Amino acid sequence: MKKVTGIGGIFFKCKNPNAIKEWYNTHLGLDAGPYGASFEWLQVDDSSKKGLTQWNVNTEQSKMYEPSTKDFIINYRVENLEALVEELNKAGVTILDEIAAYDYGKFVHILDIEGNKIQLWEPAD
Repeated sequence: MKKVTGIGGIFFKCKNPNAIKEWYNTHLGLDAGPYGASFEWLQVDDSSKKGLTQWNVNTEQSKMYEPSTKDFIINYRVENLEALVEELNKAGVTILDEIAAYDYGKFVHILDIEGNKIQLWEPAD
């Protein structure tokens, strides 16, 4: 079973999200709106399919990183999230929530062995 197929996004805490977004825009040309910046690309396996990688920042007080004490979350694109969660559960991996489904895909959060919160995303693309 294919598991991680790519990086879906990178999210990190900062003191001032608006200032950070402006800095990245000014110095690196990264145009980040309220939901961050999206990088669109073509999939290697099938160049007719597009993919997205998301970049965004949150305040230091953001609760989305909990229970991890780390200042970042990496979102990994996966295939067949239900089967992967079943495997992870059997292996004793900490699964933090139920799979949530949206029109753009399915998500679940897990912790790695060092307490890093990871978001798994099965895109609806």
